[in-house]
Amino acid sequence: MQLTAPAGRRTGIRDTDGMAVASFVLGLLGLLVLNVFLGPSAIVLASVALWRGTARRGRALLGLGLGVADLVVLAVLMQADGTISWSF
Repeated sequence: MQLTAPAGRRTGIRDTDGMAVASFVLGLLGLLVLNVFLGPSAIVLASVALWRGTARRGRALLGLGLGVADLVVLAVLMQADGTISWSF
């Protein structure tokens, strides 16, 4: 027995929409904690979502921008204290 998606359901689009939202959330969280991991993750997810043609293009672009901002914040803070980790 083979399980398939119903004819009216487009799972590929839903997956890319989920990637766009996940990139936004990871980019936003990356500004606060673990930006060395969450920033690149947000960039990759946003890039894949945009490449696959997500319906949530704005959310993916925000995730991409926030991922880049995470890395910029990391670079600035690394220059300020000379370490990879930082805290409040």
